Amino acid sequence: MKLKMLAIGLGCVAAATATAISAGGAAASTSCSGTVDVLAAGSLSTVLQNKIDPAFQRATGCTVTLTTHGSSALATSIKNGEVVGDVFLSASPKVTRTLEGNSNGDWVSWYEEFAESPQVLAYNPGLHFRHGLLHEAWYKVITEKGFIVERTDPATDPGGVLAEDTLKAAARKFSKYRHALDRIASSSSSSINGDEDAEQASIQTGQADAAFMYESDAISQNSPWVNLSGVPTQYGKYTVTILKNAPDGPAAKAFVKFILSSQGAKLLKSEKFHVISPAEKFGKVPSGI
Repeated sequence: MKLKMLAIGLGCVAAATATAISAGGAAASTSCSGTVDVLAAGSLSTVLQNKIDPAFQRATGCTVTLTTHGSSALATSIKNGEVVGDVFLSASPKVTRTLEGNSNGDWVSWYEEFAESPQVLAYNPGLHFRHGLLHEAWYKVITEKGFIVERTDPATDPGGVLAEDTLKAAARKFSKYRHALDRIASSSSSSINGDEDAEQASIQTGQADAAFMYESDAISQNSPWVNLSGVPTQYGKYTVTILKNAPDGPAAKAFVKFILSSQGAKLLKSEKFHVISPAEKFGKVPSGI
């Protein structure tokens, strides 16, 4: 499995005492050294790489290694021992829960849900069907001859599951387009693109006319989008946890505290994520987080 890995930082940093921002927004003295390995949903890559990780490193002196991929693919890699990390950020609580319990390796015993983003249909602004998307129902336009729409693979990314659910809901409600929408929703559909980055690149280059993605993703890549009206809105719901046997527990704890802090919330909002405040806790969250 190919994972996108980004080494982000200021080089090796010796042990240092620095100021971190606690979940309540107050300053707290935190000793932080080494590197925190963050495994994150691909839809978080822009805000992590450009905003949160640099700010966290400036605040604490810790460095960050970021690995991004579909949440489901990352969870499978964690269970199979193919990837090792300190912190896991998922776009789906359901995926996070697949790492809970003895039968799943007890990788996760708690998590916090801290942000969400609705799924939308992003499109290439130069496409032939632009007028239709702006003035007609999206579920009609995507069934028109020649229209190429993409979504991520449901087997590796929860965003693909949400897109599939949206298409099936539209097919049930709008019988005129049922067969075409069912075909697009099919697991064997040619509309599936296994990677979020490739999906985004497809609409930017014109290889696809549109793609299902989270609103925050569309905004980060400057792609126009339309709401998926007529059916219930699907949301990517983001969770954070520290994995069992995290190689650098103190740095992991500092990173999670930063994500949940007022500064973390401000950075997430700057990329148009909907912040859940206070974050919703599940399981026995360690003290100090």
